[in-house]
Amino acid sequence: MLRRADKAGERLERALEGGPIPHNVETRRAIAAAGALAPGHTRNPARIQQTHDAMMAAFQRTLHPLETRDDAGTDDGLDEVELHRTEVALPGGGQLVVSDLEEITPERLEETAAALAEILARRAKDHQS
Repeated sequence: MLRRADKAGERLERALEGGPIPHNVETRRAIAAAGALAPGHTRNPARIQQTHDAMMAAFQRTLHPLETRDDAGTDDGLDEVELHRTEVALPGGGQLVVSDLEEITPERLEETAAALAEILARRAKDHQS
């Protein structure tokens, strides 16, 4: 009986390594069981390395945070941004407020007011029908 088990094991190993599949029922059942236990997909080594690198980078950032300056946010020019604001009366009694980081020129203001007046006129036609 021990010899029979050894031969069955050898046939199973040969079949799993890509050899010929034996015709006996026991070995076929063992191959089917091994196939059921095998994972359905394999992991991509590049994705594993990419995940590991991202995890280690996050760990290093946690261990060694960037130094903060005591004078951060002062005199760096970011808090001195001027916001340009202009109000324009629209035809029909509306009012348009235009704000921009750049200077608002009269040409841009007229174009914006005309475009908005056109949009409002189209919407008014939609409500009348």
